[in-house]
Amino acid sequence: MPFLSTDRLIIGLDRALRTVSAQTRSSRPDPDAGMAEAALSEAEKKHSAGLMRVNHVGEICAQALYDAQAAFSHAPEVARQLAHSCIEEEDHLAWTARRLKELNSRPSLLNPLWYAGAYTCGVIAAKCGDAASLGFVVETERQVEAHLEGHLRELPVADLRSRAIVDQMRIDEIAHGAAAQQLGATDVPLPVRVGMKAMAKIMTSTAYHI
Repeated sequence: MPFLSTDRLIIGLDRALRTVSAQTRSSRPDPDAGMAEAALSEAEKKHSAGLMRVNHVGEICAQALYDAQAAFSHAPEVARQLAHSCIEEEDHLAWTARRLKELNSRPSLLNPLWYAGAYTCGVIAAKCGDAASLGFVVETERQVEAHLEGHLRELPVADLRSRAIVDQMRIDEIAHGAAAQQLGATDVPLPVRVGMKAMAKIMTSTAYHI
């Protein structure tokens, strides 16, 4: 068991380092593959970059949450579903990181902090039991879906490449929430939902700039 724990720790550290340093690859085709780059104004490009940086931070947090919840889950089927969702979230991470480069921008400078905070939340959720942990996933994905819908409204109309990425992310998040619900998620208490929204607001407003 000590060796298994050590192996898990090493694997976890490796994933964390690859995540915060944007050293990830997608396992699926890029949603914007084949699309021409639009002629965006500097203001439009800056706004798209800010929104995609926020989305990239969201995927940093998703990796941390799912890693923690899967590691401390109790039922094998829950761990498998969380691991599957984590793979698709890694696609999102790779897509948003690549898009930031195309927009001549960079990821958030606070990525290690975002990862650490989200991992802690994931551990706490998992320690509350699988049903509560799955409920946390459902509520997270519900809020993320609303957040991505907002970005689809905010992104420049001509930025079809960013829009294609965000829309595919939205579709995947809906599926992740539905899968967690089917596995027996319980509702998250209102104070927790409010707290999650408040933390998300701080993260998004900060990551847009830093």
